Amino acid sequence: MNLFDSSTAPNIEPQSIVIGDFAQWKRSGFASDYPESDYSMQYISRKSAGGGDHEFTVTGSVSGTDWLFQIASADSASFEASDHHWQLEVIRNSDSSRIVLERGRWKIIQDLDNTGDPRTHAEIMVTKLESLLEGRADSDVDSYSIAGRSLSKLSFEDLIKARDYYRGRVRREKADELAARGLSTGSTILARF
Repeated sequence: MNLFDSSTAPNIEPQSIVIGDFAQWKRSGFASDYPESDYSMQYISRKSAGGGDHEFTVTGSVSGTDWLFQIASADSASFEASDHHWQLEVIRNSDSSRIVLERGRWKIIQDLDNTGDPRTHAEIMVTKLESLLEGRADSDVDSYSIAGRSLSKLSFEDLIKARDYYRGRVRREKADELAARGLSTGSTILARF
């Protein structure tokens, strides 16, 4: 299947978009209810973490009996890597009234050709916490004072709890990636009756 061919575009939003990639999808069933002569459709996407101001819009056009949505490589090159929330909106051309039809999420993924770190936040945190744990093995000081200023470190137990928490998040992320690709997550539970 040629991913550039609009006739074979998937009939669902992508779960992820790689920065700098071309992406397209279609939505069947909306063109008859919302003809392009009277309506416009768009996806609004906003960064999830911290409600940041990184937002982008993907405007659709009717292609046959479907609404087709495309993101050019040049447009996705400016995206910020993170989880994003999106909403599909239909706008009535006559008075600009809007209705949100659907909401969801997708992940904007760092391009490996770019110099950015492709790891998820959880993977980065596991590495950092393990580094701190290794450093703590050489030093058993939890707090100290210099020139009247005191500093405290997390306890060894707190570091282990944080590391284990982020390890669990990494396992869930990997299981979600496998499930999205239709592969086994290795978390099958067997029961005997």
